[in-house]
Amino acid sequence: MGSMAAAKIVALPMVDKQTDPEPALVEAKASAAQVTVDPAPVAVEMPLPEPEPTPTVSLTKVFVSLWGYVTRERLIAAALACISIGALFLFWYLGTKYKFEFYIRFKNVPTPYEVFQQFTQVGLSNKYLVNIAISVRRILLGFMIATAIGVPLGLAIGKYERVRDFFMPVIEILRPIPAIAWVPMSIMLWPNNEASIVFITFLGAFFPILLNSIHGVHSLDGVLLRAARCLGASEIRLFVNVILPGSLPHIFTGLAVGMGVAWVSLIAAEMISGQFGVGYFTWEAYSLVDYPAIVLGMITIGVLGLACSGIIRIVGVLVMPWLAFAPGGRR
Repeated sequence: MGSMAAAKIVALPMVDKQTDPEPALVEAKASAAQVTVDPAPVAVEMPLPEPEPTPTVSLTKVFVSLWGYVTRERLIAAALACISIGALFLFWYLGTKYKFEFYIRFKNVPTPYEVFQQFTQVGLSNKYLVNIAISVRRILLGFMIATAIGVPLGLAIGKYERVRDFFMPVIEILRPIPAIAWVPMSIMLWPNNEASIVFITFLGAFFPILLNSIHGVHSLDGVLLRAARCLGASEIRLFVNVILPGSLPHIFTGLAVGMGVAWVSLIAAEMISGQFGVGYFTWEAYSLVDYPAIVLGMITIGVLGLACSGIIRIVGVLVMPWLAFAPGGRR
């Protein structure tokens, strides 16, 4: 054969499995196998919130807040009220001191000091306070019943013609009868004196409240009613959102008048058929010819009536805040 290329045999090195791997591979495995353990969390103490200071009531703050309600108009009104009441007591003092006698006689009228002495004697006695409490309970019970019946009935009579035709004849027959004339009949109608006196008080307050509620509905502007109906107001919504708010000024006028008439009726009923109450206290003093006690009973009736009327006015201001912006209102 011709010349043949010499075969070269290359000897490949044999890798021994027993030998250690390269240092880089060992380090990679070691780093992969290594488990990193996070250090334990350190508890950090958070600062506690500071407690809120307890609100304190100081007389200065109370005085400043009350002084904010004092206005020039209120001061003038209070001054005029004091002058009016003071003039009444001055006339009483001068009349009893100089024994005036011109159409009216001050000969047997007790002086203001004698009435004050009478008040210091019986003002804090149990009998006097019990009489006041009983009269207040009677007046509140009769007045609340009259309000609960008179206001809804007055709104219904003022709104619906058929209701007016049914109730008004009876009301017009009973209304002219004074409450004092009902005393004998009420004694026969009711089982005890307490119920009859409350009934007399109810009659005194009922008719003013009823008639003013009717007038309140009649005084509403018809445009408001037509507008509410055009907007889809139901009959209940019409009463609650239009008729009642529009009639409230007249209703509260009736409440104030009814409270005054209720006191007149109550005192008359207590004088005739009562055994307790301010009216009975005054009549008993007249029977015993205790003139200072008579005047004390009269002043007590006046103060209680003033307080009741004042409460009605305050409630009216709270219920009808829009009246402050009406013509003549106090803003």
